[in-house]
Amino acid sequence: MADSLRDQLLKSGIVKQVQLERPREPKRPPSPGKPARHGGKPGANTGGKSAARPGSKPQPPVAGRSQQDIDLARAYALRAQTETRERKQIEQEVAEQARLRRERKQKIQQLLDGKALNKTDADQPRNFEYGGKIRRVHVDAPQLAALNAGELGVVQHGGRYLLVAREIAEQVRAIDPHLLALLVDPTASGVGDDGVPDDLMW
Repeated sequence: MADSLRDQLLKSGIVKQVQLERPREPKRPPSPGKPARHGGKPGANTGGKSAARPGSKPQPPVAGRSQQDIDLARAYALRAQTETRERKQIEQEVAEQARLRRERKQKIQQLLDGKALNKTDADQPRNFEYGGKIRRVHVDAPQLAALNAGELGVVQHGGRYLLVAREIAEQVRAIDPHLLALLVDPTASGVGDDGVPDDLMW
């Protein structure tokens, strides 16, 4: 029986040559979502992390907390500056008040120098209210009448109560009204016919 055409072709080697010259089919890419097989477990060569895509830009770190820290530090700095400025302002005001007190004290000292009319032998006490308490100054009879008529006044200076003329008492009041201890107004109510206030007749 004669060989078939296929057998004759196989013997002659033509079929084998055609198979070698036939182009190979390209390998199909792996389906999406399925890891490619490289002869090992997925992520074996990458430490379990997927590799970054070629050409992708690195993501910048989140700066929310850093910005919050900067804002907080800035707020603390502004607060410290404000407190420092306020403290300096208070110190300046205190120093200014102390300077004004020294100037007032010096003016009153110069004003009262040699103007006190107190007498060592005066034996008549004159009571008056000053600083929420009853105080007294010793005068003689003519001084008592002049004091009750508003011609004389009493000022407090250096822990003493000085009897001075009305003009001096008014000047002291203009400089520091707290130092004026007594200056009677004869036209005010509550003053008796003798010039003595009704509440101090004892």
